[in-house]
Amino acid sequence: MTDRHDLSNLPSYRQPRRSVFSARKIALMASVVAGLGAAVYGYGTSTSPADLFSSPAHAQVNNEVRKVERPVGFADIVERVKPSVISVKVNIKEKVASNDDGDDSSSPFQPGSPMERFFRRFGGPDGFPGLKGGRGRVVQGQGSGFFISADGFAVTNNHVVDGADKVEVTTDDGKTYTAKVIGTDQRTDLALIKVEGGSNFPFAKLADAKPRIGDWVLAVGNPFGLGGTVTAGIVSASGRDIGNGPYDDFIQIDAPVNKGNSGGPAFDTNGEVMGVNTAIYSPSGGSVGIAFSIPASTVKSVVAQLKDKGSVSRGWIGVQIQPVTSDIADSLGMKKAEGALVAEPQASGPAAKAGIESGDVITAVNGESVKDARELARTIGGMAPGATVKLNVLHKGQDKVVNLTLGQLPNTVEAKADTDKDSGKGASRGTDVPKLGMTVAPANSVAGAGKEGVVVTEVDPKSAAADRGFKEGDVILEVGGKSVSTAGEVRDAINTARTDNKNSVLMRVKSGGQSRFVAVPIAKG
Repeated sequence: MTDRHDLSNLPSYRQPRRSVFSARKIALMASVVAGLGAAVYGYGTSTSPADLFSSPAHAQVNNEVRKVERPVGFADIVERVKPSVISVKVNIKEKVASNDDGDDSSSPFQPGSPMERFFRRFGGPDGFPGLKGGRGRVVQGQGSGFFISADGFAVTNNHVVDGADKVEVTTDDGKTYTAKVIGTDQRTDLALIKVEGGSNFPFAKLADAKPRIGDWVLAVGNPFGLGGTVTAGIVSASGRDIGNGPYDDFIQIDAPVNKGNSGGPAFDTNGEVMGVNTAIYSPSGGSVGIAFSIPASTVKSVVAQLKDKGSVSRGWIGVQIQPVTSDIADSLGMKKAEGALVAEPQASGPAAKAGIESGDVITAVNGESVKDARELARTIGGMAPGATVKLNVLHKGQDKVVNLTLGQLPNTVEAKADTDKDSGKGASRGTDVPKLGMTVAPANSVAGAGKEGVVVTEVDPKSAAADRGFKEGDVILEVGGKSVSTAGEVRDAINTARTDNKNSVLMRVKSGGQSRFVAVPIAKG
């Protein structure tokens, strides 16, 4: 039998502690578990260990999220404005010309080749250009537009419906209607159409306020024929000139706009049309984030005239104008390069009758300053023919006020002066103007150059004259505000400008029947 050793008598012995799960601790743990159970009961019925500890934390996070405002979207705006946008489909019949012997003259193959003979004999498939008998094809095009009134008037681009034999529109609910063209304006690329077959169309309102750079914009349209597409972006710039014409004043937006969006609206966050999408900048043919819209203010004035009489009448003062550059401003003694320089008034125009001359600078219209030549064109073009306007003009260094009555801008381009393009050919070498790098001769000594001024017979390609665009055959009419007829008078005018400490001398030049002013830098000494 083995002895049991009593360790309690040893000096180092201590009485063992009671179990860690003492009655007191058990009671404490029980109370904690009960509390957790009560918390879990308040948020769910799951009793897994994970739920016991994670559910209260999730509830706290969810409560915090509810306090944060959700990102603002465009769904409410789109739902309200999208029904006013339409898809525009046009059919244009293209006739095929035939030559005198009845053969088709529009074969895509080289004349005389086997394929050309085959094409001429058998023609192409139905609707293919080049069918014999003068038959043509029907070309289809698609664009966008939007209703501006409940009775079916809608706006689109001129280039969408130009030359169309048939116009159809499809509304947002998928219904198709026939439309007729009420009027078009090529200069602003706007058109007004009327949809037949309804009197309660949803329509959009043209905005009164001018958009600010950075404002949100929504483009709605028919890109690539898909219909009903919405894209968003911001206003990138305003007052853009893209070389479309003298009335360019486009809003630049970065909302993706593609082929087929033409004529569609650009909405602001109030659901109003800030502009009509009309052009894109695209090296590839697709959107690169640069699109241009016609401002609502322009649309209002043009559409009102199209609805009233089917065409647009614009005010006209009858002058050729050009921008005032810093060089031109310096040569005229102006402190700022602003206003519109009159290159040449038309003989029978309102400006000429009111005493405005070449070299005058129009600085204000009815007391409103004119920033540049484009702004003058837009301002005058926005006025009605027959209106009386007050022009502030800088004439030979002196300010004066001219009152005149606007004429109506002709629909056709004014005929250019009959000037021989080869006027410099066969001329004598002329006299050098060494400070400018060109040679001139009296215009009356050169066939076809006219009787006034001196004609440029030679230009040094590395000279100041070449840098300013002078070329052989140009006729210099004035230098420094004085008429010239000999090379000596040109040199004298340049010396006078140099004596007056001018950095450049202003010349009035006639080229191809058009007059313009050119500021040419002059060397000192």
